[in-house]
Amino acid sequence: MSPSGRLTDPPVERRVERVRTRFAPSPTGFLHIGGARTALFNWLYARHGGGDFILRIEDTDTHRSTAAYSQAIIEGLAWLGLNPDEGPIYQSGRFERYRAVADTLIGQGSAYRCYCTPEELEERRNEQIRRGEKPRYDGHCRDVTAPRPGVAPVVRFRTPQEGRVGFTDLVRGVIDFENAELDDLVILRSDGTPTYNFGVVVDDHDMEITHVIRGDDHINNTPRQIHIYHALGLPLPKFAHLPMILGPDGSRLSKRHGAVSVEQYRLDGFLPEAMVNDLVRLGWSHGDQEIFSTDEMIQYFDLTAISRSPAIFNRDKLTWLNQHYLKTLQVERLQSALEPLLPTIGLTEWASPRLGDVIPLLQGRSRTLMEMAQSCLVFYREPEAYDEKAWKAHLGSGQEHLLGVIRDRLGAQLEWTPEALHHLLTELAGAQDLKLGQVAQPIRVALTGNTVSPPIDQTLAVLGKDQSLARLDRARARQAEVAR
Repeated sequence: MSPSGRLTDPPVERRVERVRTRFAPSPTGFLHIGGARTALFNWLYARHGGGDFILRIEDTDTHRSTAAYSQAIIEGLAWLGLNPDEGPIYQSGRFERYRAVADTLIGQGSAYRCYCTPEELEERRNEQIRRGEKPRYDGHCRDVTAPRPGVAPVVRFRTPQEGRVGFTDLVRGVIDFENAELDDLVILRSDGTPTYNFGVVVDDHDMEITHVIRGDDHINNTPRQIHIYHALGLPLPKFAHLPMILGPDGSRLSKRHGAVSVEQYRLDGFLPEAMVNDLVRLGWSHGDQEIFSTDEMIQYFDLTAISRSPAIFNRDKLTWLNQHYLKTLQVERLQSALEPLLPTIGLTEWASPRLGDVIPLLQGRSRTLMEMAQSCLVFYREPEAYDEKAWKAHLGSGQEHLLGVIRDRLGAQLEWTPEALHHLLTELAGAQDLKLGQVAQPIRVALTGNTVSPPIDQTLAVLGKDQSLARLDRARARQAEVAR
């Protein structure tokens, strides 16, 4: 705004339109927690308003951007269920458009070619620091019109030098800046590629973005972008800047707090339902509700409920949510999520027993899909070794007779259901004057190699009679070998 309180250039009003949001990552790494939260909030706001969600890949940094990271981001969004209505749209395919807009700005005097070399800029920067000044471009080429032989120029935006520029953030309220604090930013590099602040203005206008929802690290970029909008006579989108995400210790989220990429959480066995549920609570709330269905998130989500304070990401909270969804989701859904993880632990065949029969035994005992996958192994492979402490306690010297009795009774059992097996083992324990656990544990060690498994009647039933008896026979053979 000017000293009189008016904007340097009056904003162009945007007519009421269909809501259009965008997620615009740079493909220089995997999709991380912060980016995923930004994508989710944009997706939810579009869905809440019956609008469109656009995916734009900002790959103009040709040295750091890779196709592999672009694909990883696309796959990460798909895993989370945040499928775009349009895109992916790649900035690298729009270079001619940016150059044309830059030429327009140059032609109207809102931008100019700068021939300062990197060495000259560095020298001036160092001199400013020595004088105790804020390092910034000094406008050396503002009024230069003649080309400089041998130097490929950049294009700089001619930032107003007086007054103020401001906007009303949908999260933080009114924010404004002194124009004198903003230097003439580069909008086109010497190779003709656009810089971030220029590319997003052109793209957001061309893609008719109505709401720019992004992290609050972009607040300082916003006044520069507003100036470019004004210079081009374009309507402004509405801006909403999301709070930073911190670790439990209050510091910026980093690898020391655990994985920071969505891909790693997928590999660690977290469900996208849990991930999305956790992300939505990072800076947004709906009363005290913690667990949301997708429909509830879409129904309740609004920018007015976003906090201005930093959000705290806690892996323990995510694990709690993941455990909840493991307990409550349909077996078919869990099977589709579990199967891709099984080959990563060396399991390539799971036809018998049916995985759909194994999963219900593990739902209440697993915190992650990876834990569930590890627990599945015992149903498809005989134990490679027995835990020695468990062996001595339940199958060691002097306990051969009990295992033989158990094997004989199970071998004669015709009805192989959890109910029938439970009745048999209870009856057997009574006949041997033992507690049920004293019968169950030897079987458990023989079947799994240790003392931890789902209820033994269910384990026997799912494992099947033939495999159960084979493992009992293997344990008896070892007892005989040890006794010799």
